[in-house]
This record gives sequence, C-alpha cells and structure tokens, in this order.
Amino acid sequence: MAKTHQLAVTLRKDEGKGASRRLRRAGSVPAIVYGGGKLDPVSIQIAHKDVYMASQNEWFYSAILDLSLGGDVQKVLLRDMQRHPFKQQILHLDFLRINEDEAIRVRVPLHFINQESSPAGKTGGAIIMHEMTEVEISCLPKDLPEFIEVDLAELKVDDIIHLSGLKLPKGTEIVELKLGKEHDIAVVIAKLGRVEAEATEAVEGTAAAGEKKADGDK
Repeated sequence: MAKTHQLAVTLRKDEGKGASRRLRRAGSVPAIVYGGGKLDPVSIQIAHKDVYMASQNEWFYSAILDLSLGGDVQKVLLRDMQRHPFKQQILHLDFLRINEDEAIRVRVPLHFINQESSPAGKTGGAIIMHEMTEVEISCLPKDLPEFIEVDLAELKVDDIIHLSGLKLPKGTEIVELKLGKEHDIAVVIAKLGRVEAEATEAVEGTAAAGEKKADGDK
C-alpha cells in the first residue's frame, strides 16, 4: 500500500512574474496543479518552509502527495521543481493530478542493503558499483512504493545484477524491460580493483607456470 504525505495549500488569485515575486518575498512558493482529464489547471501557493522541509525527504520526489485545499484533497505527483541557482529557495512547483484507476509512471529510488556483509563486500580490493540509483516503474497509484530494495547479501565478485533481477513489489513493472531484452541493463556490478586483479592474474600465472614445469620434469 502506497503511503501518502499531506501538504496544505491555498488558491493563488494573482498570476504573473510580479505576483510570483511578491509571493516569494512573503514566504510562499507559487505552484500549479494540472492533469486529471477535463479538470482545469489550478494555480496554488504553499508555505516555503513546508515545501522546503518536505523537499529534504526522498519521498517528496516519488510518492503520492495529498494537497489539502480548504478540506478538499487532491492526490498528485511532483512533476517539476525550480530552485534558485545559489540560494536555498524553491521558486516554483508543478504537480500532476492522478487517477486511482490509471497506471502511472514514476522514477523511484533504489535502496541497497547488506552490501558490507556480502561476500563481495568482505573481499579485500573488491569494488561494488551502483550503476543505477533509481528506476522508472509503472503501476496503479495504490501499488506505488516509495523505494525498491536491492538485497546484496549474496553478491560475489564478478556478479552482475540486472534490472530483471530486481525483486519488485506486487503490481509494479519496470518500464525499461518492456522495451526488449537489450534494455535489461546492469544495476550493480562487483569486481576486483585493477591492482588486485593484476595481482590475482600474476598469482594464477605463476601457479600455471609451476604446474607446466612440474609436468616437464616428469
């Protein structure tokens, strides 16, 4: 079951660059809510402190949000956010209304667990590379996860975990995999670092040479 998070908003009557600047000086963020079939776009404003605090959380970018407007709640997804180039200030937000009965496409973060305790994690000189940190999925709103867990407990050196190897929550599918097998790209790669790999090759080469010499002495 997808979690939701609520933000209190109010209608924005004045529009335009001048009105938006006044809103920001007053401590609010101008925003727009659109989508939802025949529903018209609605201009809203949100307290900057509320939005800024929410933006510090991972869920703000991928979870379903409840926008509360005078008791009326609309379920939305964040679709765009404009930030000030150097100030800690959010300038504008775009929200997309969702339909509970229609599938949505959302990029959700990947959470990697048990990496340090895995065989690869315990191998000196091993490098574990996260080739992806998020993945785009398709699902009904009720099935939307806030993240997808990638368990690396069994990961060994030279292992590769592809998109098809991820364990997905019920009711979700990876958009990329619907495009064909060639889109089954790597998510995690475990390998030895260059120095360690060269040392391993040298040891194996010495061992092979020793075996060949032993065979020749017989």
